Amino acid sequence: MTVTVGIVGAGFMGAGVGRALLDGGAHVVTGVAGRSERTRRLIADAGLTTVDRLDDVLDAADVILSIVPPAAALAVAGEVAGAVARTGRTPLFADLNAIAPPTVEAVADLLADLDVVDGSISGPPPDRSPGATVYFSGPRAAEIAGLPWNGSIEPVIVSDRIGAASAVKMCTASVYKGLGALMTNALATAHTHGVVDLVVGDLGRMLDPVDKVALSASKADRFVGEMLEIAATQRDAGLSPALFEAVAEVWRAVATTELAHTAPEDVGRNADAQAVVRRLRTGELAS
Repeated sequence: MTVTVGIVGAGFMGAGVGRALLDGGAHVVTGVAGRSERTRRLIADAGLTTVDRLDDVLDAADVILSIVPPAAALAVAGEVAGAVARTGRTPLFADLNAIAPPTVEAVADLLADLDVVDGSISGPPPDRSPGATVYFSGPRAAEIAGLPWNGSIEPVIVSDRIGAASAVKMCTASVYKGLGALMTNALATAHTHGVVDLVVGDLGRMLDPVDKVALSASKADRFVGEMLEIAATQRDAGLSPALFEAVAEVWRAVATTELAHTAPEDVGRNADAQAVVRRLRTGELAS
């Protein structure tokens, strides 16, 4: 029997996840009401079935995956709760967003009529570079892990506790995106002192700073909410939230620059360092 997976928020990541499931034999459906032209193109390129309303997604789906910007996770959960009330449908729901454990617990509270699986994605969209790891936790985590991922995604079951999979993401993202913020500020500072090429050459012995900065900038707006979720997670662990509140401010400033206006799927490799920094030194980051 073919499983039907509904994706709420299919975009750069969600369309890629949907493509992996589609290639594995699932039927994948997503709503397009209010979505941008770019998002509709990503969905069409992935070959996903489209419907208009969220209610239509619930009517069709056995499983719902939420893949939205971190700051929107709770609002989307509330919208799904409303659709559940209207349709009477109770599909298994998995939140795959980059949010703190208490936030995913709040999602589960909002969706009290549904069984909820906590999930987190580590890696790029599988249609861009197969091999992402997706962590799952909760009593029904094995059911989401058992979807036909077609080898493009490695599912890992963490535990039966809601919040555990999100904790993994908060820890790993703090390093990946925190390092990206360090590189971004380092290159911006290097530009001020006229030493960009020397800094890139030195860092390039261990890292790929220019491509990292260019790709991260294209997702900077989304990173702001994620960094605040990391700050909340570290606060709950007894640590100061100040570090990642500051990192959130770095990405907020980057989001105002010219460099941030490139869609992530359009960011090439081996970017020119001087061109990247010139586009970075606009907006609030230059002030």
